[in-house]
Amino acid sequence: MKNRGMPILAGLGAALLALWLLSRFTPDGYTRIDLAEGAGGRVLLSAIVPDGERVTLNWRNSQFGLLVTETFHGRSGVLVQDRVTFAQPDGTPPPRVSPHDVDDLFHTGGAFDAEGLDRPLRRIVYRIGEIGDPKLTVRGRTVALKKEAGFGGRVVLTASRPTVGKILLDRL
Repeated sequence: MKNRGMPILAGLGAALLALWLLSRFTPDGYTRIDLAEGAGGRVLLSAIVPDGERVTLNWRNSQFGLLVTETFHGRSGVLVQDRVTFAQPDGTPPPRVSPHDVDDLFHTGGAFDAEGLDRPLRRIVYRIGEIGDPKLTVRGRTVALKKEAGFGGRVVLTASRPTVGKILLDRL
């Protein structure tokens, strides 16, 4: 009987070790994005994106009436903002500007397009206004933040490194 019990115990131990590794090991190459309502913590979206995959936020700037597109990509647990475009509603192409000018232009107005930014972010808190109507698109799924959180609400986006187990579950 002792000989039969040892292989069973060894198999059980190996299975437990594998489960533990799946729940702890966080490989490079993926970013987990969680979007939750700020007040109650209700999950609005949870997705795992491979490095380089695009995530976009579209909204309307209430002060200048410009259509804003912020583009991000995942990078091993971090969401990296790499482009910002403030465009005229009539579709006129905005002038290209240096990434170094973006901070000033965000606040002073006028159309612009800045590519080549490298702003790593792990947590973003969005305050929802009446006019902006922000929409976040991840892996083909769009979440309308105003609809989900309401005027004056908060939506919290977090980026992290997913575990192997989460990556496998996401693929299923």
